[in-house]
Amino acid sequence: MSRTDQPALPAPQLRHVYRLDAELDAPVDLGDTPQGHRRIVALTRGRAEGPGFHAELLPTAGADWQILRPSGSSVADIRYTLKTDGGALLYVQSQGVRHGDPDVLARLAAGEDVDPSEYTFRTSVTIETADAELAWVNDDVFIAVGGRWPSGVSYEVYLVA
Repeated sequence: MSRTDQPALPAPQLRHVYRLDAELDAPVDLGDTPQGHRRIVALTRGRAEGPGFHAELLPTAGADWQILRPSGSSVADIRYTLKTDGGALLYVQSQGVRHGDPDVLARLAAGEDVDPSEYTFRTSVTIETADAELAWVNDDVFIAVGGRWPSGVSYEVYLVA
């Protein structure tokens, strides 16, 4: 069978799962490590709201282990735990990148309030749970769009269907 004879593959669609708004602690700057310029930014508290659940960010179970590139962009390794209002625990891990024009990234680094449309902040997301009602998250693929604020961060998480 040639490629032109094969059926078309389905186009992915996105379904909103939740929005996390989180407050951040001051970055811990480790400096230049063998992996790059490393910073750790703790997610101190927040809420996740979506059509399937409402949850609290556990304050001692989340951070972004960042690598800052010379260009000003950052590679994100974000891990946090959510506790739903029903008591279910969700472990979330996101990996991605935030990049943009150097002047925009400099404004973000200076703590300015920069509109997320001025830069790109995207991650791939995995979610784990032992909760039977939310077990569907264990086998699905998610992406997130992020925005950084002077004292916090927001992530819109989508199921890739």
